[in-house]
Amino acid sequence: MSIENENPENENANPETNSAENQHVEGKTETLHSESDSETEKPETEITEEDFSHLSINETLDEMEKIVNKDDTSSFSRRFSSLRDHANHKIADETEDKKHDYLEQGNPEEHFEFHHPESSRLSALVHIFREKQDKFHKQQEAEHHQNLEERLAIIERLKNLYTSSEPGVNLFKAIREIKEAWGNAGQVAKSEFKNLNNNYFHHLKMFNEMLDLNKEYLEQEFAHNLEKRQHIIQRAKELLDENVVQKALNELQYLHKLWKEEAEPVAEEFREKTWEEFKEISNKIHERKAELIAVMESDQQDNLDKKNRIIEELKKLSNPENINHTYWQEAIKKVEDLRADFLKIGAVPKKISNQNWTDFKQALRDFNAAKNDFYKNLKGSQIHNLEEKIKLIKTAEDNMNSEDWEIVVPLFKKLQEDWKKIGHVPRSQANKVWDDFRNACNHFFKNYRDKNNATGDNWKENYKNKKALLDQLKELMQEEGSVEKIENIKNAWNAIGKVPKDKLAINTEFNKTLREKLKLNKINEFDLKEENLSESQLTDKARKIKNQIADLEAEVVQLENNLAFFSSPSRDNPLLKETYENLDSKKEQVESLKLSLHNIIAGE
Repeated sequence: MSIENENPENENANPETNSAENQHVEGKTETLHSESDSETEKPETEITEEDFSHLSINETLDEMEKIVNKDDTSSFSRRFSSLRDHANHKIADETEDKKHDYLEQGNPEEHFEFHHPESSRLSALVHIFREKQDKFHKQQEAEHHQNLEERLAIIERLKNLYTSSEPGVNLFKAIREIKEAWGNAGQVAKSEFKNLNNNYFHHLKMFNEMLDLNKEYLEQEFAHNLEKRQHIIQRAKELLDENVVQKALNELQYLHKLWKEEAEPVAEEFREKTWEEFKEISNKIHERKAELIAVMESDQQDNLDKKNRIIEELKKLSNPENINHTYWQEAIKKVEDLRADFLKIGAVPKKISNQNWTDFKQALRDFNAAKNDFYKNLKGSQIHNLEEKIKLIKTAEDNMNSEDWEIVVPLFKKLQEDWKKIGHVPRSQANKVWDDFRNACNHFFKNYRDKNNATGDNWKENYKNKKALLDQLKELMQEEGSVEKIENIKNAWNAIGKVPKDKLAINTEFNKTLREKLKLNKINEFDLKEENLSESQLTDKARKIKNQIADLEAEVVQLENNLAFFSSPSRDNPLLKETYENLDSKKEQVESLKLSLHNIIAGE
């Protein structure tokens, strides 16, 4: 940064002190609107924009959230926009990867659908940021209006100072207070600035004419400004020893701003001397900029070498000598680690950054393609396994209604053993063939149990016993020991056989009453220790528990996602108390259900 022409005293220089005084005030008023009109308040000596390529999508959104939670979001508009663009880029990349994998599997492009899980959070953050920006601009307009009123009042004080001052008023003190008030007053709208500024300078000129260039006043002003210049020069000298180059450059720019706004004019004998001294120190500090760039370039080259080594390692993993399932499973873990390492590494030279990223993405795609080819070939053996399981299903369905117990019972046990020995089948068929086989087995064993139990059953006596148990259940209230009583009734009910067909309604009435009593006593049905259940009843109960666990876990995930939108989701936050209580309750339910499921599977 050249500063040869920065001396404000060389611009429109006028030996008249009146002009010098005006120049001093004008320098201060030029900043009235700069912060809202442009980016001049940001350091000119920034080397490069911040690089976000190493951030994951979640880390990027976290950084955006930090900005959104700040009181002054306007100062971070450029950073927020860069983070938003990076997030969109990451989402687009990941979407493209999903599409690439989808098409590689032979699927039609027109059927591809993918909604990135972080798209909603990104949209929410952008919406909140825009709302805060709108609020800021409205607030700024109000402040500009207030500042305008304040500056008009200062001008009125200045006007009264030379038009209607009372005898004995210290004019030098009064004008200094007015100038200080003017310099400290806030920004105004750009549309108001020119007229306001001209008005102030007009009355300042009239005041100076009234003073008739009072020498005493000028000497005081010159001495005061010279002291400021010397202080600025001393601070600039200290920056020569600042270890952080960027910090030194930023503070130097601030010192130049002070020089223009608060350290002029001075007596002619000191003007060039002090300026030349300040300029020389500034040039020495700027020479360190080259050191900073050199260090950055060296670091970026090191980062490039590291990233290229990772890319080469990915290429090796895509072309193994020995290919098997175990290799690919281990390779997948290595690739995830390499990917994480790649993203943690800092920026690389800008001219090659895009190509380096493209090479990395291509290496990942090549690995996935090689892995997918292996598993496509593996599907051949899965098809064979499917054919073998279909044969077992056919045998089971052909014999599931047989009552030749001595022959068919061992047959079904052997079918179950053979099923376990057969390997995996295509995922799309796995659930169906299992359901078909299980249904056939359950059907046979149910018939087997029913036939065995039917002998000697007294259905009318069974109805009497069940009616008595139902009456006991209806009498139960919310009291201590209710769980044990309900369990005893339920187990006794399970032990009773069938009832006459015209009395089957008693089963529905019992189940309805049971649910009411469980709700009254705040008992989960699946927490009951049931006995005397048939195999099909146990299977059905296990299925219901699994479904309820899945539903509760989905609710837990949703609640945790909701909490993640808060920057500090503390349990001490009264607004989140109910959410945390609900979350804890559902987690406890999940653990309880998992225990019940374990007991069923273990036969306990």
